[in-house]
Amino acid sequence: MTHPDLMSTPRLITSRANPTFKALSALASDPRAPRCEGRALADGIHLVASCFAQGIAVQQLLVSESGQQHPQIAALLASTGGIDCLLFSDALFREISGVATPTGIAAVITIPPLPADEITGDAVLLDAVQDAGNVGAILRTAAAAGVRDVVLGTGCAGAWTPRVLRAGQGAHFGLRIREQADLLTTLDQCRGLSIATVAREGTNLYALDLRQPAVWLFGNEGAGLSAGLAAAAQRRVTIPLAAATESLNVAAAAAVCLFEAVRQRQK
Repeated sequence: MTHPDLMSTPRLITSRANPTFKALSALASDPRAPRCEGRALADGIHLVASCFAQGIAVQQLLVSESGQQHPQIAALLASTGGIDCLLFSDALFREISGVATPTGIAAVITIPPLPADEITGDAVLLDAVQDAGNVGAILRTAAAAGVRDVVLGTGCAGAWTPRVLRAGQGAHFGLRIREQADLLTTLDQCRGLSIATVAREGTNLYALDLRQPAVWLFGNEGAGLSAGLAAAAQRRVTIPLAAATESLNVAAAAAVCLFEAVRQRQK
């Protein structure tokens, strides 16, 4: 642990005209910025602490004037000496955070490089899942279910945008995430049983043997999986629902499927 005496003195920023504020605001608001710049904004005490716990490279720490009085934030700052620290007025910090009542600390982190090795075990492939909350929730569920590889196709919400990071609650840092991937090519290279989740006319989820590695395909919130991906999968599976129910939210469906596999493997 770095000695508190080495903690860098925060630089106060109070103007929207400040170039640093403008750059951070763009990083927070432009969904293309994280991958283009190779850095992301992790907002909140839990996420910042997770970054340090998982050994994620932190480029800068951002703190609000009121946030620096928070005991947990003060403790984090005292243990992270040598990292450039910026102090913002509460109003400017709220603009960067995008949260109505932010906790008062965020970190600019280096996005881990795309994994180069092939996928050999369980994996989740997302086809145009556009809602940031859904993508983050699926990442969190995948990590909790022991799945390491998540592949996002074109049209998905950016994995490293602030909203997805918040919804993932630190799950990102234990996953190998690929973005903007050609899912058909990825599917062809995976070794596990490929399973397309469809709203109807698939095999009953609970009748499928999931004790082997599985590559799960989840589709867009409205349109579902593309026809090409559904046809390329080795199995089509449907979650049985009550008669009057049309479908499940994609994040909920992912949780049901992944933890059915966990259940079967624990029997």
